[in-house]
Amino acid sequence: MSHRVIAGRAKGKRLKRVPGDSTRPIMDRAKEALFSILGTAIIDIRLLDLFAGTGAVGIEALSRGADWVTFLDVNRAAVATIHENLRTTKLAEQAEVLRQDAFEFLQRDDIDPYGLVYIAPPQYKKMWSKALLMLDEKPTLLEPDALVIVQIDPLEKENLDLKHLHVYDERVYGNTLLWFYEYEAPVEESHEQE
Repeated sequence: MSHRVIAGRAKGKRLKRVPGDSTRPIMDRAKEALFSILGTAIIDIRLLDLFAGTGAVGIEALSRGADWVTFLDVNRAAVATIHENLRTTKLAEQAEVLRQDAFEFLQRDDIDPYGLVYIAPPQYKKMWSKALLMLDEKPTLLEPDALVIVQIDPLEKENLDLKHLHVYDERVYGNTLLWFYEYEAPVEESHEQE
């Protein structure tokens, strides 16, 4: 099955797949629906593509006007594939590709906040819930009103007790569930005396 950039500056460019079965790339139908839902919210956004695999989601975002994407994957073959796909699409200047554990990255304190985080980890390992809980507990990683999108198999779905991330949409495309969260920044309490 071919994977391609659907719209924008790199429309029609074919994306290389990661060799083997260590990643689960988003199907074009689900990707098209995802970006239809996001619409113009993707323009000028900083995106973190966790467990990036082929880089298809981040590359689509760049093609459609995202300002910057950080691609993160621990798999050496995935990182090489992302670099190749960025060269093919001529979008490498607006991206960084890191070979790093996602959970180590989410613990860092030197990260500029992101307006969108996409989480699409290996199936059935509860990595999505761990990443989501870490983002919820560390609001400095997210811009106010940031979006977090989780791509999992519908069988993996479970409700989590989150303080700052709230579900606002959910879509199922075959064996792909896209779960949309919005970050609500904590309201600062005023301690001023009148």
